[in-house]
Amino acid sequence: MSDLNGMEIFGGKWNSRIICVLAEKEVLRYSGLRREMANITDAVLASSLKELIANGIVVRKSYDEIPPRVEYSLSEKGKSVVPILQNICKWAGIFYKEDSEHIMSHCQKCDHR
Repeated sequence: MSDLNGMEIFGGKWNSRIICVLAEKEVLRYSGLRREMANITDAVLASSLKELIANGIVVRKSYDEIPPRVEYSLSEKGKSVVPILQNICKWAGIFYKEDSEHIMSHCQKCDHR
């Protein structure tokens, strides 16, 4: 694994959203993840998943079936990131209550309400 800082792993717009969606849903196929993410393009989702898998945050499990089935879930390392993202969402909720443009949309997928 390359030398990455934390913000490179989950600080981007899409990586943190993917982590929060998988934290809520636990296991999703690509189509389910795509549906949950709404505004993401296939190219960006595929690239983000590849990056998260390479960094050990997301696990990709493929089944030897016809048609092929692939599922995505958080690794233990990925699950350990969720409380950090929840704290960021909690902070955003406290300091940006009236400023809905700055509240991260993926916070709805985290446990912080």
